[in-house]
Amino acid sequence: MTLTSQPMILSGRGVTAVLGPTNTGKTHYAIERMVAHGTGVIGLPLRLLAREVYTRVAEKVGVQNVALVTGEEKISPPNARFSVCTVEAMPRETKAAFVAIDEVQLAGDLERGHIFTDRILHLRGRDETLLLGAGTMRPILQQLLPGITVVERPRLSHLFYAGQKKITRLPQRSAIVAFSADEVYAIAELIRRQRGGAAVVLGALSPRTRNAQVALYQAGDVEYLVATDAIGMGLNLDVDHVAFAQDRKFDGYQFRNLNPAELGQIAGRAGRHVRDGTFGVTGQVDPFDEELVERIEGHEFDNVKVLQWRTKNLDFASIHALRTSLETGPTVPGLTRALPAVDQQALEHLSRYPEIIDLATNPSRVEKLWEACALPDYRRIAPAQHADLISTLFSDLVRYGTVNEDFLAEQVHRADRTDGEIDTLSARIAQIRTWTYVSNRPNWLADPTHWQEKTREIEDRLSDALHERLTKRFVDRRTSVLMKRLRENAMLEAEISVNGDVFVEGHHVGQLSGFRFTPISGAEGPDAKAVQSASQKALALEFEARAARLHAAGNGDLAISSDGAIRWLGDPVARLAGSDHVMRPRVILLADEQLTGNARDHVAARIERFVNHHISTVLKPLDDLSRAEDLQGLAKGLAFQLVENLGVLFRRDVTEEVKSLDQDARASMRRYGVRFGAYHIFVPALLKPAPAELITLLWALKNDGLDKPGYGDLIPVLAAGRTSVVTDPAFERTFYKLAGFRFLGKRAVRIDILERLADIIRPLLQWKPGQANRPEGAYDGRRFTTTTAMLSILGATLEDMEEILKGLGYRADAVKAEEAAAHLSVQDASTAPTAETATEESAEKADHDDADSASEEPASEAPTVEVAAEEQPVAATSEEAEEPKPVLLWRLGGRTDNQRQARSPGGERRGGNNRGQDRGNGQRRQGGEGGEGRDGNRQHRGKDGGKPQQGRGDRNEQRGDRQDRGDRKDRNNNRGGPQPLRFEAKPPRKEKPIDPDSPFAKLAALKEQMKK
Repeated sequence: MTLTSQPMILSGRGVTAVLGPTNTGKTHYAIERMVAHGTGVIGLPLRLLAREVYTRVAEKVGVQNVALVTGEEKISPPNARFSVCTVEAMPRETKAAFVAIDEVQLAGDLERGHIFTDRILHLRGRDETLLLGAGTMRPILQQLLPGITVVERPRLSHLFYAGQKKITRLPQRSAIVAFSADEVYAIAELIRRQRGGAAVVLGALSPRTRNAQVALYQAGDVEYLVATDAIGMGLNLDVDHVAFAQDRKFDGYQFRNLNPAELGQIAGRAGRHVRDGTFGVTGQVDPFDEELVERIEGHEFDNVKVLQWRTKNLDFASIHALRTSLETGPTVPGLTRALPAVDQQALEHLSRYPEIIDLATNPSRVEKLWEACALPDYRRIAPAQHADLISTLFSDLVRYGTVNEDFLAEQVHRADRTDGEIDTLSARIAQIRTWTYVSNRPNWLADPTHWQEKTREIEDRLSDALHERLTKRFVDRRTSVLMKRLRENAMLEAEISVNGDVFVEGHHVGQLSGFRFTPISGAEGPDAKAVQSASQKALALEFEARAARLHAAGNGDLAISSDGAIRWLGDPVARLAGSDHVMRPRVILLADEQLTGNARDHVAARIERFVNHHISTVLKPLDDLSRAEDLQGLAKGLAFQLVENLGVLFRRDVTEEVKSLDQDARASMRRYGVRFGAYHIFVPALLKPAPAELITLLWALKNDGLDKPGYGDLIPVLAAGRTSVVTDPAFERTFYKLAGFRFLGKRAVRIDILERLADIIRPLLQWKPGQANRPEGAYDGRRFTTTTAMLSILGATLEDMEEILKGLGYRADAVKAEEAAAHLSVQDASTAPTAETATEESAEKADHDDADSASEEPASEAPTVEVAAEEQPVAATSEEAEEPKPVLLWRLGGRTDNQRQARSPGGERRGGNNRGQDRGNGQRRQGGEGGEGRDGNRQHRGKDGGKPQQGRGDRNEQRGDRQDRGDRKDRNNNRGGPQPLRFEAKPPRKEKPIDPDSPFAKLAALKEQMKK
């Protein structure tokens, strides 16, 4: 069976071709002509454009008189006189008085051209037929349709080439054209970041989404449109400039360069009515050559040589016959057989399906198969997959007369979701458009009205969701609204909220923090300057008001943060920087240039007053010392050094000064909170978190230490009450001292705790064998063992204690536990001292000069060397594993230890790096550190019956302090001969001879007798 139709009409009588470039008013003319007739049909290339024309016609004649017919949508009032259709949906024959076909140059398109050609050659209005298109169609239309009337319409405005520009520098009201979704999205994202946003138009979008995006642009909410060549198809847009971001596209068969006519069709969208337009390229495309520019500006393009054609006389006798008839070629010059379209490709696949061959057994079924093959491939899937869907639909139509509604319901339900991003929603829209098309096919569904409404509702919902996602991703609403107001030349109103948010026209444009305004990322260029100008007007008044409030603010409203920033009510207004004086840092305002004049001066003066007050309050002892007028001579110099070193001096560094201070000078310094310790001259009041944090900050400002490792990490340790801590080798060692800790190798101990440790150790070394009441930890008068009291104040374990004592320069002698126990038993069992001995001890104490100076003289600090390798106990073998651990007896390191340690590979000191010092016979090792010297005329009676022992003087500070010390000459003035061995934080008071007849001497003798 062969479908027959009217003989081919090759006459142009009654046909008018209205030709010309874009922006010539062709479509508008066709609408006016159609409504002048009683009935009419107009065909348009896009469903989107059909929608636009439908709206315009409905406004003129009323919606009850206009029908809209597309492949996916039908609006058919009962008495409609006019029909607006896509070209594919136009009837093959009509009795309408008027027929118009728009964009007839698409008859040369490889994919859709044969449909346009069929309508051009065969569809006629009873009274008038208009063919609208480009001037390049004139020769071929005159050749194919003899007698046709050709009317050429000139462009209403001129088109000029603007050259190459970066995307971010394109003028407003520009359309940027690309030919892939990925490229379109990338450009839109760039414009959103730089210029506030862009609308997006792609052929893959649903008409509703495209309409919404176009409306966004047309309404002025955005100034840029990013699109594919879809904008070249009759979309009426308010575009001033068209920029090509690509000049190659995939046409369904291959990637190729756009020809001049295609470029001209798209570029022609610039300029509307009598307003001139421009076109150009972006930085990604080479500039157009001069010849191409002249052709586009002059609308001089190659004429269309042939039209795509496919026979309408199809043979449905069998699938083979249908395929054969589709291969028929044209007999008229100027036509060429079209390449297989989507429907023909689907038929080729289906002709190989056994189940299809079994079903298509008669002409009616073959015709039904061809009708099913017309299903558009909205999803852009592989031809084989598309053919599978058609096979399912055709099988249902043949077996059941309609498509299985359960199958349809399942497919529709899958698409009925509005979650997901742009690509996901686009895929669902393509899927639902397929079922919208199915629901609009005559006799394909049992209840077509229900499914038409259902699919239309879902498509609209998905389209709205897609529009919302596109707008959210590619449009900065804040900027777009402001741009719109600027185009209207309106005065922008700005305001500032209580928390510093700056609003222009109700839209958040930035944040005011203190006296600095930070605009949020968004638009650039002249629009951004206008927004900034409006913001600055509001900021100028706000700055003055804030300056007045800050000037009157209390100290409680200001604070100094650990990074040196000065904050007012939480906002940074200034920062501190180092200066020549560590206690007087510079203040640098953090303010925009709008803060000027007296307001700026008042702010700066108020912040400086706060900083000075804060430092003098938190560091009051240091501030008082720096201002002390009652200190004179050496005391004043020592106070100056104490302030410069932020409250802590190693006593070894000021040995001479301290020894030279008289008691009145020491007393005057004590009144300022200064303590003369065994190892340090320090201010105990500063060993607290708040002063320590400020001291660390002031040092860091002067020494560029804010970024040094360990800055601020020790203050929490101090605040937690830790008395010692494991050191971190990566930390700047000075931070330990600033936080009040003494760096002792692997551990650091709080300075005041070290002084307490010295007080505990002192009596252990002063006790002598034979004396009564041996203190816990005393051993033989020159060595001692660690005690619970030592561990308690340090919060340390035995292993920690070893590290600390080694760091202080003590040496450990390991003896067997039973040997130590036996020795102590002998000592405890020895005869108690008589009254004469007590008298002797009392007389010894009477030799001291001052009752208060006991806390002012340094203990002898041994060199910082660990126990030599040969002195360490040998690890027990497996047979000796059960033996008790040896007892460590600690003693002050001497010269022999230094020499042995220098030779030991396991010691801290090696080779020429031995910095220990020995003061016996007035000699001292060169390269060592200054000791915390003692008065040379002091002697201590040894157990040999009073022979003075050679004083060792003060030993080296621990290894961690070496980097801050250089070689120091021996400061021992050797007054009165050799110095005695002492370990005291304070010099003992001079002891007066005790009267043997005094009650105290008799009482002491009585106590000794009772013990026996």
